[in-house]
Amino acid sequence: MGISLNQEREIVIVGCGAGGGTAAQLARKTDRKANITVFEKGPYPQYSKCGLPYTISGKIQKPLDLIEFSEDWFKKAKIDLFLNTNVETIDTDKKIIYARKEKDLIEKNYDKVIIATGSKPFIPPIENIKSENKLVNGVFVLRTIDDAEKISNFIKKGSSAVIVGAGFIGLELAESFKKKGLKVTLIEALENILPRVFDNDMSDLIEREISDQIHIITNHLVTKIETQNNTISNVVIKDNNTNSEAKIKTDILVIATGCKSKAGLAKNAGCLLGKCGGIVVSNKSETSVKNIYAVGDCTEFIDYISKKDVPIGLGSIAVRQAVAAGINAAGGEYALPDGVLQTCTSTFFGLEVAAVGLSNKELSDYKIVSAKYNGSSLPEYFPGGKKITIKLNVDEKTKRILGAQAAGNKAAQRINTFACAILADLDIETLRKLETAYAPPIAPTLDAETLVCDIVSMKLNRLK
Repeated sequence: MGISLNQEREIVIVGCGAGGGTAAQLARKTDRKANITVFEKGPYPQYSKCGLPYTISGKIQKPLDLIEFSEDWFKKAKIDLFLNTNVETIDTDKKIIYARKEKDLIEKNYDKVIIATGSKPFIPPIENIKSENKLVNGVFVLRTIDDAEKISNFIKKGSSAVIVGAGFIGLELAESFKKKGLKVTLIEALENILPRVFDNDMSDLIEREISDQIHIITNHLVTKIETQNNTISNVVIKDNNTNSEAKIKTDILVIATGCKSKAGLAKNAGCLLGKCGGIVVSNKSETSVKNIYAVGDCTEFIDYISKKDVPIGLGSIAVRQAVAAGINAAGGEYALPDGVLQTCTSTFFGLEVAAVGLSNKELSDYKIVSAKYNGSSLPEYFPGGKKITIKLNVDEKTKRILGAQAAGNKAAQRINTFACAILADLDIETLRKLETAYAPPIAPTLDAETLVCDIVSMKLNRLK
């Protein structure tokens, strides 16, 4: 149903994280007269969840500094923001949203809805991790500003900390604890750190670079928690190969084992959920239900390379989805590429890492040729060069990049180059001829990005 000339468009957004907040902004830019309402379950407007580990280290002074768009900003943009308000139901027949703020029931008509309900931390089945349906004292997750404040208030210099999960958040948090003077043990259930992003050899390289900073235990499960005076005192871990158990004394435990999408509201509204448990969306952020869009961690989309369903967990993708949802819900036209590249990066203990595309664990359907380049950011004769390692996985048949990984100097910028190549469907023979900028104090004549392509090309030629 169209919008008449004397009727403003009603856009309702559920959730004011990076996805919901961005969608509201783009909707306002697209339609200056629309009535835009945002319902947020929590007490804060849009803030950066990715910055939470850095509030614990003190790099960012306090968690509230992470708020990117204040209540005043939304007011000036003429966007109605309801904090501490839970959306209970979406009636798609009557096109009414039912929300509750404390004891008050709110009914809101809509023309378009954007669901941005996010995700919740996944808690592994660890014995004694909860007491009276709450995490035991000294056990935490890191997902919200309140979580960060609780952790900061609990830790003490000289204490011991155990982190479960060696993904980006686990490693960033490990660095933050180390900076606060804690003794840190990182436990990963799989064989390598960063297992879903990097190939084993790259994970090993990263682990070697940081192993003098923290104690890393891979291929172990945390099976049980022991307490003393109702507070955590030990964790029990089990070797996946031998089933032998060991006990680690700790003052604090943080679970960083990933998240599960919060898609219940969308499911009850009739939206299709996918294989990963997220809301299925198009490249316009449309759900299967007319007039309902969804963005961010509550959704899933297809991977650009494999064409398989993947959960959305990166803030960069959530924001891009929100741009599409906000523009389209407000009457504009915007479409994302037909799949996500999953370009990601982080830095910890002075090491920058980045990746794009698929790791070789996900490339069993392809015949791949891999190459790795270890080099310097500057010519060998020029002082101050820094180490850089780049690995490529290339399709032997099409000669196109399936995945790229980097550790070291300007890893993210280099991976961005490979992201461009993947999106543009460039083959390795084209990319190796890329003309990169050169000056001795800045970069060598042939940069690491093209040199790793040369190695792949030579390997491919040998196979002919």
